[in-house]
Amino acid sequence: MAEKKPNTLENYKLLMAKLAHGQITPIYLLMGEESYYIDKICDWLTENLLKAEEKDFNMSILYGADVTARQVMDEARRFPMMAERQVVIVKEAQAMKDIDALEKYMEKPVSTTVLILCYKGGVLDSRKKLTAKATACGTVFISDSPRYDRDIIAFLNEYIKRPEYNATIDQRAAQVVAAHIGGDLKRLSSELDKLLLGFAPGAPRKITSEMIEQKIGISKNYNVFELRDALINRDALKAHRIAKYFDDNPKAGGLFALLPQTFSFFQNLMLAYYTPKPITETAIMAQLSLKSPWATRDYITAMRNFSARKTIQIISKIREIDARSKGLDNANTPPGELLKELISFILH
Repeated sequence: MAEKKPNTLENYKLLMAKLAHGQITPIYLLMGEESYYIDKICDWLTENLLKAEEKDFNMSILYGADVTARQVMDEARRFPMMAERQVVIVKEAQAMKDIDALEKYMEKPVSTTVLILCYKGGVLDSRKKLTAKATACGTVFISDSPRYDRDIIAFLNEYIKRPEYNATIDQRAAQVVAAHIGGDLKRLSSELDKLLLGFAPGAPRKITSEMIEQKIGISKNYNVFELRDALINRDALKAHRIAKYFDDNPKAGGLFALLPQTFSFFQNLMLAYYTPKPITETAIMAQLSLKSPWATRDYITAMRNFSARKTIQIISKIREIDARSKGLDNANTPPGELLKELISFILH
């Protein structure tokens, strides 16, 4: 099996450890679809690279839509005033029309300047000279949105364990939150803050399903995770009952919340069928890069209930329903009916 590459959370922790130890580079190219980590890194650099009294003369905040590469380079080539360094931040750098021209600056960056480029909504082509030169003389950080429940739960656990919170969450509750909110880390962190700030001083900080239902409004019985659980166990009565609840309560979840979660699960299930024999919990854990035996049980159950052939058909059906939910070859079928159609296809 190919060596597992570090995910965004792991790369973020590595970078923050370097920053905490004073390993500062002259360039930071922060880019990707997920803005959460870009903002967190930029905030740390903004708060810690200069003393409060140094910021007035040595910190410049620019916006990509308002500046040219020449203006950024001119700003970066200034020398600091009564400080060790100056900091130049370009927010919304993806709006710069001539961002590639910054490669000239990166050929010989000024050692007393830290240039931070916040490029959101995507990444620059890795074949371009700008990315290569930024890598050679500085730090390039790519912030991807978490694609799998395990990555969302890893973020969640890391977030609540921070010293200011020092909290825990039961596994079932973590699965419910991951399935309902998905990979929107800004929204996820905001919802977790609601939960964590509600604890009384000195009280044990453990997040439960009951708290999630009270504070966030995710029903512990009627949610995307419970629906997926019903599908995996081929529990038709429970699945259709939850689908009806979603139909009656559109804000509770439904088709658009279920599709990415279900697609991710069955995609992983297909990979599980390629697990080297003998197929055991440990072998499936390794094959799917799961972190606990608990997480493998759904896949073992699903392998009993769905053949490899049926799994491929389900993946194809999810793609079809996704396209139709976005208006392709579908004039007027509402999401609720598409959800019922998908559930019936998976169960039969």
